[in-house]
Amino acid sequence: MSKRPTQEINAGSMADIAFLLLIFFLVTTTMDVDTGISRKLPPPLDDQEPPPKINERNIFTVLVNSRDRLMVEGKPSDISMLRAQAKEFMSNPRNATNLPEMVTKEIPGLGIVTVPKSAVISLKNDRGTSYKMYIAVQNELAAAINELRDELSMEKFGRKYKELINEDDKKSIQDAIPVPISEAEPEDIGDR
Repeated sequence: MSKRPTQEINAGSMADIAFLLLIFFLVTTTMDVDTGISRKLPPPLDDQEPPPKINERNIFTVLVNSRDRLMVEGKPSDISMLRAQAKEFMSNPRNATNLPEMVTKEIPGLGIVTVPKSAVISLKNDRGTSYKMYIAVQNELAAAINELRDELSMEKFGRKYKELINEDDKKSIQDAIPVPISEAEPEDIGDR
């Protein structure tokens, strides 16, 4: 019985096949694009122009320290309460004197509505704040604004803000409930 020599496998085309598979997967794979956090920055001030004065009652202060502890309006708080606190601040339902000044104005498409005069949410983080906590705080503040917009949209148009088709209606809701989040440069707040 004679042994037949084993034939070599032609591996010359293996590289071509691997390359074609790589191209196939690159072309057919979709990539998620992060959109980031949408914030409208205030216009720059002239050198001679003093910063605008804002009444203290119109500022909702949120601080996050290096241990991811939250302080809202000078008092320790929890992330689970932040959304409700921000909503109460922005809407000032009982016209409390420690919450923002409210004004009645006419907004095209909405009619006469009561809105905050110049409410601002001031957010300041420590350099040691974790990214997870930073995003959680941003999400809660954005959710508070979105819920207020949904409530007003349901009241005026019978559907949630995101479901509005008419761009003028969306603009009216945005005018009534802006996103007044001011984020300060992170610094070393420490454990305070």
